[in-house]
Amino acid sequence: MKKNCWEVKGCGREQGGKNEKTLGLCPAATDERLHGVHGGTNAGRACWVVAGTFCGGEVQGTFAQKLRDCTLCDFFDLVRKEEGKNYEISLVLLKKLKTIK
Repeated sequence: MKKNCWEVKGCGREQGGKNEKTLGLCPAATDERLHGVHGGTNAGRACWVVAGTFCGGEVQGTFAQKLRDCTLCDFFDLVRKEEGKNYEISLVLLKKLKTIK
């Protein structure tokens, strides 16, 4: 079974997670517009295109602000490798975010 970012990174910001009450829910864990992308729950396997995710101890901001850090992330690399030819590029995912309300 494919793992979501919060499972791999252990941030605990998913529903019922260890840090949900203190840090709040992560937008990747709650944004349903990308549910199923790369086999993930909500945006759990496309976190790099979701604004306001909390990685490395701080809020990452918009896609443009976090792009460099996310492309260097071990989870981003894992998803790309696992998906292979089925990997959906960030531009396609961003379009999905805009078209699905």
